[in-house]
Amino acid sequence: MIKNIITFLSYIFLLINSNLVADENDGKLRVGLLAPFSGAYKNLGESLLLSTQLALDEIGSKKIIIIPRDSGSNDRKRLNKAIKEIINKGAKIIIGPMTFSSFTELDKYNDTIFISLSNKEPRIINNVINIGISFESQIEAIKQLLAKEKKKKTIILYPKDENEKFIDEKIKSLKLKNYKVFKYDSDPRILTGEIEKLTNYSQRKRNLEKRKIFLEKINDTKSKKELKILESLYTLGSVDFDSIIIIDFGHSLKSILSSLVYTDVDDKTVLIATANQWFDENIFRENLVKNLFFPSVDIKKFKKYNKKYFKAFGVKPDEITILAYDALGLIYFVWSKNNGINSIEDFYIKEKIKGKIGTFEFRKKRVFQQLKMYKTENNKFKEY
Repeated sequence: MIKNIITFLSYIFLLINSNLVADENDGKLRVGLLAPFSGAYKNLGESLLLSTQLALDEIGSKKIIIIPRDSGSNDRKRLNKAIKEIINKGAKIIIGPMTFSSFTELDKYNDTIFISLSNKEPRIINNVINIGISFESQIEAIKQLLAKEKKKKTIILYPKDENEKFIDEKIKSLKLKNYKVFKYDSDPRILTGEIEKLTNYSQRKRNLEKRKIFLEKINDTKSKKELKILESLYTLGSVDFDSIIIIDFGHSLKSILSSLVYTDVDDKTVLIATANQWFDENIFRENLVKNLFFPSVDIKKFKKYNKKYFKAFGVKPDEITILAYDALGLIYFVWSKNNGINSIEDFYIKEKIKGKIGTFEFRKKRVFQQLKMYKTENNKFKEY
C-alpha cells in the first residue's frame, strides 16, 4: 500500500512540473532532476524524487521549481530526450545523471550545469560537478588514520572486476606510501584460497601444530600453560602487514571479512579499514571482523535524514538519495548568494559548505569531502 502511495505521489509531482511554462524573467530557480523512473532502478528514481521534495520542504522557498524527467537505465537516447525536455522548460542546472558512463553525452549541453551524484571523479569536468563520496576523499581519510595509528605496511585489497582499472589509476595518482596491492577473485570459492596465500595461513597453521607437539613432549608446568593457550588458537605467527584497506562493499566485502576471520587475522593488531560503507548493520549479524574502520558521512545527520524521510513517506530511503538532498541545497545556496547562476564558476566557493553528507569544499576545480572516521565496536558504529 505504502509503495503504491509513493508511486502515486511521484507521478503527481512529475505531472505538475511537466506542465510548467518556462519564463526566465519570473525570478524562479528551475532545477532539472534526471533519475531512472523506469527500468531496473525505478525504485531508486522514486526515492530520489521524494528526497528532492523533502529538501524543498526544508528550504521552504516557493521560488524553486523541480523538473523531473526519466533518464532510464543506461539508455542514451532516453537520457538525451530527458535533458532536452528539461532545458526546454527553462532549467539551466540539472541534478544528475547518476553514472559516470553518461558524462560523454553532456558535452553537447555546454550552457547547462550538471550536479552529478557519481562518486568516481571529484574533478569538475567542463560543465559537470560530482558531489558523490569520492574515492579520493575516502582514501585521504584512511591515510590520516593509518598515520595516526603509525601503520607502515599496508595491503590494499580490491576485486578483479570492471572497476579494477579505475582503482589502479586512482591509487597511482594518490601517491600512497608503504603499500602493496592484492587483487582477488569475487567468487567466494576462490577467494578464501587467495586470502590464505596472502596471510600465509598454511605455514602459520603448521607453526601452531609443531609448537603444540613440542610442548606436549616437554610436559612441564610452564609448557602445559602455554599449550592451554595454544589450544584456543588456529594459527601461530603474525602476518606480514599491519593494516588492510578493502575497496569493496555489500556481499563481496562480507566475504573478504569472513575470510580474514577464517585465516586468523587479528583485528586487534592489524587495522582493517574499508571504503564505500553506509553504516550497514548486517556486519553485526555475522561472524565478521569486530573492529572495522571506515570513513563516511556524518552519522547523526544521516540518521536524522533517514528518520525524517521515513516519517514523511513511510519507507526507508536509498542511501544515495541524501546526495540529491544536498545537491538541491547547494544549488539554492549558490543561486541565492549570486542572485542567479550564470556559469559553473559560480560554484567555485571559497568557504566550506556544510550539508547532510558532511562538510565539502571546492579546491582547484575539485570537490573534496571532509569525511568522519568510524569504527564498529560492540555492535555499534562509533565515531573515532
